[in-house]
Amino acid sequence: MTNRLRASLKTPEEEWYEGKVTHHDHFNALGHIEDTLNRVLTELVVEDRRRFMASCFGHFLTMHRPVKFSGGVIHQLLLREVHHNGPSDEMRFMLGTNKVRFSKVEFCMITGLRFRVLPGTSPYVNVDNGLHHQYFGDKDEISSVELKDVLRLSEFQ
Repeated sequence: MTNRLRASLKTPEEEWYEGKVTHHDHFNALGHIEDTLNRVLTELVVEDRRRFMASCFGHFLTMHRPVKFSGGVIHQLLLREVHHNGPSDEMRFMLGTNKVRFSKVEFCMITGLRFRVLPGTSPYVNVDNGLHHQYFGDKDEISSVELKDVLRLSEFQ
């Protein structure tokens, strides 16, 4: 590692430490979602199926599973983050003697997701006889199991 790169580290090597990372993902639920959607998708016409797969959700069904999270790799990578003069929405890392970047471009290549202008959002308003009320009653929070059951057991109109 060159002295110039060493000097640009956000966390100097003498401050590096072993890290234990706890994560709470739900990638194992993708299998349940896929099973449910496969049952629903068999009833969709070709154009509806194409639109669903082209949406931001379709990508998740083509992900390689099981997805494995490695907190240790992320920790070691973040220890090697360097200061840079590039765009504020990207990160740069020192890997060996190379400086590499992680930006929207790399994020999109890895995840398959696309960046677009975010639509305006407004607070959720519970509408009488709306979808939320129709399928979940007055519940403020809905678990993935409840959602799965509604998708599996309900007849949608």
